[in-house]
Amino acid sequence: MRRPRIVIVGAGFAGYRTARTLARATGGRADITLLNPTDYFLYLPLLPQVAAGILEPRRVTVSLSGTLREVRPVLGEAEHVDLDARTVHYTNPEGDEGTLGYDRLVLAAGSVNKLLPIPGVAEHAHGFRGLPEALYLRDHLTRQVELAASGMNADECTARCTFVVVGAGYTGTEVAAQGQLFTDALVRAHPMRRGIRPRWLLLDLASRVLPELDERLSRTADRVLRERGVDVRMGTSVKEATRDGVLLTDGEFVDTRTLAWCVGVRPDPLAESLGLPLERGRLLVEPTLQVPGRPEVFACGDAAAVPDLERPGEYTPMTAQHAWRQGKVAGQNVAASLMEGGGAAGLRPYRHKDLGFVVDLGGVQAAANPLGVHLSGPAAGAVARGYHLAAMPGNRVRVAADWLLDAVLPRQDVQLGLVRSWSVPLDTASPELARVPGDHRDEPAASGPGAATDEDVNAGNGTDGTDDKNPYDKNADDRNEGNDVKDVNDVKDADKANDGSGEHHPSPEDDSQSITSPTPEVGRHSGGGSGSRTGQSSPEEGSRSIDSPTPEVGRHSSGPAAARNDETTGNEPDPGPAERGDARDAKGDR
Repeated sequence: MRRPRIVIVGAGFAGYRTARTLARATGGRADITLLNPTDYFLYLPLLPQVAAGILEPRRVTVSLSGTLREVRPVLGEAEHVDLDARTVHYTNPEGDEGTLGYDRLVLAAGSVNKLLPIPGVAEHAHGFRGLPEALYLRDHLTRQVELAASGMNADECTARCTFVVVGAGYTGTEVAAQGQLFTDALVRAHPMRRGIRPRWLLLDLASRVLPELDERLSRTADRVLRERGVDVRMGTSVKEATRDGVLLTDGEFVDTRTLAWCVGVRPDPLAESLGLPLERGRLLVEPTLQVPGRPEVFACGDAAAVPDLERPGEYTPMTAQHAWRQGKVAGQNVAASLMEGGGAAGLRPYRHKDLGFVVDLGGVQAAANPLGVHLSGPAAGAVARGYHLAAMPGNRVRVAADWLLDAVLPRQDVQLGLVRSWSVPLDTASPELARVPGDHRDEPAASGPGAATDEDVNAGNGTDGTDDKNPYDKNADDRNEGNDVKDVNDVKDADKANDGSGEHHPSPEDDSQSITSPTPEVGRHSGGGSGSRTGQSSPEEGSRSIDSPTPEVGRHSSGPAAARNDETTGNEPDPGPAERGDARDAKGDR
């Protein structure tokens, strides 16, 4: 007798928990396949610590094959689901297509960056929903401080040391808090110009930081940020982003090379492609997580609009805590539906009770509300880290070891240059994957600029812009977390930069590959994905070359980003103000 086939799309908080629960419940009596773009589960709540140099990248990744022994992981992105034929069509990382048949399907595709029709944001900002974006931000912050320290122009130094974060929800608040400590540490290692120090701005249209949480916790976070030197501006956001800075809604123009977009998230476009009833982009499901009319299909996490039985008439917010809990219920219900005589009567509805929340503010500071008990300072910090260690499905010892080392040793202020600006665009349906030249995913993403609907814009602080990063989901609807930190790198025309000589002066910003090169550490001009670059390269655009005396620096390459201009050879082109976003949930619910 053939064993039932179960396909799970997405390995975020919901998908991973579903797979783990099913593996235990079925005891090897079912074929369980987990389709995900990466071979790991990403623990998003600790991503800001990766960007701040506290944790090494692999610490927040948990191997799928290593922890889900009874589950078959398949690398790929779901492109289309044929509900009638019961097949999932996907594309693997190398562009090859495949098909998976199923008897039960669990959709846990997660969410992507929420984009609003604000001029320049898609071009000059970066999100914060995946590991590539965290690695890029870490390098970018380090590079800006180093370039400012070596520069001769005071205005340029000030611009490079100004960092703008949009969205004062969980992600934006943590990015600003951790980032301020990180750049302050970098400054202490460099002879900055007198009177110049890193300046962080946290913007949000809401009236207070963490608007979705208890006011006492909001006051704690606001106090810590202001004492640390963060310029917290509530009721203010970005009106326009350019290569030189951002124009705020209050009319002020801020010179900056960094814009982090942490305004929120919205459901993965896969949900909309199914042609099923939706609630603001999320699949409508029964309390049992089944899709109405399709008893063999379940949905959970950010991709599903799950009725909130504790608040009749509402849906559970898009948070990591809900995704994790829904994953368990989905796994149990799928297993129950496969039992002989299994039917709707054997399925349990999803219910929840708020456990509270934690917000890590860096150092020993945090704000927490476990089980309704308000905590701040070191006590809250201990609770936050204790919770994360308990909640992580792996790597606990390694994470604890990194925390210990960070407490006694200085952080390494080096940039690896592995992730370039153009490879982590804000406009992407796959924030967990970095783009590469010639990538089959270089075509416009389904979640690109202008994809936000009038409902999204008018909703402003609506629930579909939630931040999944908070491990405790006390109304963790991150209304203002859609801002991605994005670094805009503009490269000037080579002829102009070199007095019309036509000679290219590569710098570590360009990402191209060259075998015959005297400077392999600098990228050459080479055909990339879409679009092309000309002129001087900069450290933001990594490239690789074998035949080069400087293999550590990338050469000029024509990457999938628009051409940029910079007049200083070897310096990073004037980036636009954008850089990371609120991403708790990557393409499989966080």
